[in-house]
Amino acid sequence: MAHDDVQPTSLACGDCPIQHRAVCARCDADELAQLEKIKYYRSFEAGQTIIWAGDQMDFVASVVSGIATLTQTLEDGRTQMVGLLLPSDFVGRPGRNRAAYNVTATTDILMCCFRRKPFEEMMERTPHIAQRLLQMTLDELDAAREWMLLLGRKTAREKIASLLSIVARRDASINMSPSARHMVFDLPLTREAMADYLGLTLETVSRQMSALKRDGVIELQGKRHVTVPDMDRLLLEAGDDSDGGFLI
Repeated sequence: MAHDDVQPTSLACGDCPIQHRAVCARCDADELAQLEKIKYYRSFEAGQTIIWAGDQMDFVASVVSGIATLTQTLEDGRTQMVGLLLPSDFVGRPGRNRAAYNVTATTDILMCCFRRKPFEEMMERTPHIAQRLLQMTLDELDAAREWMLLLGRKTAREKIASLLSIVARRDASINMSPSARHMVFDLPLTREAMADYLGLTLETVSRQMSALKRDGVIELQGKRHVTVPDMDRLLLEAGDDSDGGFLI
């Protein structure tokens, strides 16, 4: 476990920006009060390893802000990025005490953590938590299957557009505006990280981002600040229908 900053509990569950999407989304006031007793916050700086694959997991957590990558290291030392953790995503698996993947902070990240054993005990007493975690797990499975399609069948332009739409829709959902057509967000990934995740070269990512900008699909201020004038058009470029499918 990399060095991190353990912070005192200073954010009430009812004031949490991800509460409507997180594992506690269905909890009532009494259940939230129980969670308050077992939670704590950890923050990590961009580039820090949060968890190494095979580590003993003594906690589970929700990402409050920031983004992390899930990676797996092959026997020959190569590393493959296999997923992104965005705000409200859940880290760890109740009932499993070892981490399956490396988790690395891509940006500065804040996590709302629960000690694993008390959380598992609370799951047994609180169907709302177990039901929400099951729903999130099934959504994650659907997204993983769709991502296999993206990596295997989509063009470079469609891959870039798909990744942008994933980040845009999650940002909109966290801000309680999932139906917005005009979206503005900060892209948390470098061009290099995008290339690694999408299986493209850095040159291809840069070229396709420039093409999407030139064609009016996106607007860029610097390399990270992205405006999507028409979300339907971005989804069309991604090869998805207008409801966004698995991207929600």
